[in-house]
Amino acid sequence: MLQYEQSLWQEGYQALAGVDEVGRGCLFGDVVAAAVILPPGLIIDGVNDSKKLSEKKREQLYDIILQECVAWSAARVDAETVDRINIKQAARLAMKVAVETLQISPDYLLIDAEKVDIALPQQSIIKGDATSQTIAAASIVAKVTRDRLCKAEWEQEYPAYGIAIHKGYATKLHRERLLENGPSPLHRKSFLGNLFSEEQLSLF
Repeated sequence: MLQYEQSLWQEGYQALAGVDEVGRGCLFGDVVAAAVILPPGLIIDGVNDSKKLSEKKREQLYDIILQECVAWSAARVDAETVDRINIKQAARLAMKVAVETLQISPDYLLIDAEKVDIALPQQSIIKGDATSQTIAAASIVAKVTRDRLCKAEWEQEYPAYGIAIHKGYATKLHRERLLENGPSPLHRKSFLGNLFSEEQLSLF
């Protein structure tokens, strides 16, 4: 999990920021990105792609990452913006804001399968959250941040949809609740046409 980092440390880079996002495929809510700078040489046991970890393990690692990191940041882009500029651009915007709001400036970015529109040297790594500890740390911070929004904020505001259960993804339960209640103000309207017939959409 440190092959990319070790190569860059040897080249003289020190403040490597891992960058990742979560919520790209959701029907509801913000896309959330995180940027994390870990100290050179630090190994955090168990850090991996957040999707491969249990919720309990993610929460434990989240606390360790925030305690051990040099800097971290999380950024949100809302559903209205997703609809307006499309999900790819919204995810890239969230990543950009996350990097720009780090407490210290990184000198290199390691990004999970994306490019950040910022004037810093960077490397896009396919499945980077499973091969780079720095990106994996960012994926955990982003995932825990968004899951907490689902449970503590969005579930309370829109209890009819079961957001705390499915986190906004297109599960059977979520689709059923959408048909029963129609979309909320936080649903991504541009995503719904792929899931429902024109007749069903007309009910919204």
